[in-house]
Amino acid sequence: MANMANIDWSVIREQAMGPFQLSVLPSTLQLPALPHAVAAFLEKSRDEQTEIRELAAIVETDSGLTVELLRYANSSFIGLKTKVRSVVQALSLLGFRQSKLFVLTSGAQAAIRSRKSKLIHQASFWNTSFQRALFAREVAKLLGADEEGAFAGAVMQDFLLPVLTNDLFDRYAHFTNDRKAQPDGLDEYEQREFGWDHALIAAGLAVKWKLPDDLICGILLHHKGLRILADPVLRRTSVSAVAISSLLPDQIRQQYSGLDQLVLLETKWPAFKLAEIIQKVDAAHLAMGMGVRNDYPLSRICKTALQQSVVPELSQQVASQLPA
Repeated sequence: MANMANIDWSVIREQAMGPFQLSVLPSTLQLPALPHAVAAFLEKSRDEQTEIRELAAIVETDSGLTVELLRYANSSFIGLKTKVRSVVQALSLLGFRQSKLFVLTSGAQAAIRSRKSKLIHQASFWNTSFQRALFAREVAKLLGADEEGAFAGAVMQDFLLPVLTNDLFDRYAHFTNDRKAQPDGLDEYEQREFGWDHALIAAGLAVKWKLPDDLICGILLHHKGLRILADPVLRRTSVSAVAISSLLPDQIRQQYSGLDQLVLLETKWPAFKLAEIIQKVDAAHLAMGMGVRNDYPLSRICKTALQQSVVPELSQQVASQLPA
């Protein structure tokens, strides 16, 4: 794993966010709050001397979170040899960091799932989020980076989009209605339309929730795509894995040429074998058993998109972004 101990994530976060404050958002925009049990768990877990039983007692106050944790710990994706029967046992076997990231991502999902979206189909959205998370995890392995951090960052990179696209439906609908006429990424459109993008809003909320800075940076910088591989500090971190995963296809085609860029990355990075990673993602998705149906496997989604030829001009443009 790349040594992240020497990286000052708070400095990177502050530089990337600049003077942005959540107070600039429209008053009609209602941002979600973390479930009480999750917020309490995160607060208590900031002290690494906290006993497992204290954290387990917090999780057990939320029946949904308890069920999800036990299901996750017993999934073939985790591969524990021992059958997990209690929250204490699950937290002990998963370890402090993995447990904390799981509770966090589960809580964020719960906060969003309770909201409706006029533009985004929730089941498909979370299916894509898990695909990206598993994809980021595989990329992190290749980079020698933090796999669990990559997974959590990728799950949460777009977690506010159902809320934003619902509360600001008309303005987001303009982006999706004529996608071919707008080849720019969603983040670029948002900056022109609002003066901020969904990554910046999510990072601002993550700061409010006092999430770890490396996770916030993964959320904040995910729209940089392949450009992040040219960053001497971030190129071999979980943040890069999250940014690469953001290029996968999604409902609203945030990155119009995202899959083309992944195909080109394969030609520049021998260890990055796109078809193999996609197969691993679909297999891992099934093994997770997290109740998120994989109705549209990544292999199926990408097969259709890959049938389209890469435009030569685009190939040259994307290749120029890649590190030598």
